[in-house]
Amino acid sequence: MRDFWGIAPDTTGHGEKLISGVGGFIGILLTMWISHHYLGVQGAALLVASMGASAVLLFAVPHGPLSQPWALMGGHFFSALVGVSCAQLIVNPYVAAPVAVGLAITAMHYLRCTHPPGGATAITAVIGGAEVHKLGFQYVLTPVLANATLMLLAALVVNYFISSRRYPVGWKKPATPATPATEIPAMPDRLTHTDFDYALKELGTYVDVSEQELAKIYRLAVKHAWQLSDQTGQLDIGLYYSNGEQGADLVVRKVLELSNDGATVTFRVVAGDGQGAVETTTLTEFSIWQKYEVISKNGAWHRIWHV
Repeated sequence: MRDFWGIAPDTTGHGEKLISGVGGFIGILLTMWISHHYLGVQGAALLVASMGASAVLLFAVPHGPLSQPWALMGGHFFSALVGVSCAQLIVNPYVAAPVAVGLAITAMHYLRCTHPPGGATAITAVIGGAEVHKLGFQYVLTPVLANATLMLLAALVVNYFISSRRYPVGWKKPATPATPATEIPAMPDRLTHTDFDYALKELGTYVDVSEQELAKIYRLAVKHAWQLSDQTGQLDIGLYYSNGEQGADLVVRKVLELSNDGATVTFRVVAGDGQGAVETTTLTEFSIWQKYEVISKNGAWHRIWHV
């Protein structure tokens, strides 16, 4: 049932939750004043709703790509520009509103500033009422860009003093000790739910990615690193070769025989799907399948690094 509703484990601390709330309060307090000054009650209500969504991203998910300064500023700016253009060029608001949102999404994608609240900024330019329409393209600068700037400043100040936060993510990079070039860190055969849960709790902040997606990213990154590493490109009878996968996807084959002309390989599956089966395939197909040589040690398969 939890999987159906998408209820993720809570890895954020109480301090993190409180800081997110305080940051949202400060950001909206500032933007409400600006919006009301330029748009009156109706227009301000719609635009502040958009900024409220931005506040959630900047203060609750500050490390996410949708929360970064370019996403915030560019997303609101270009969406407002698209929204005002649609409001002035398309008479029917029932057509102008969806066109504005669709074009705003497309523009944000191409300009690499995807920010979900930008959709609300675009539609506000169409349905925000007479006060919004009267501003014309001034709406883009005041109050939209002014609001986004205030929200950004609030996020910079609030997040700066929290050691577990880095906003923007590239601003304060923690120093990491260099690994000696000759040292190859040991890789676990499989990471468990407990490992990911521990890592997320150590971060102490909300990460906008599921545990399953994080595990997949890790697996693909490790697989890519292995594929790029030095390979001998040579097969020998009696040796074991792996497909480079992790956990249940791991398959290991033992080479039993190589044909005299070197065109075919006979092997036995000793681990993973099809275990125990003896098959013959072409040398080319086997070479594409195998990623590296492995050896069994302490009940697990370990890669043999060729230097």
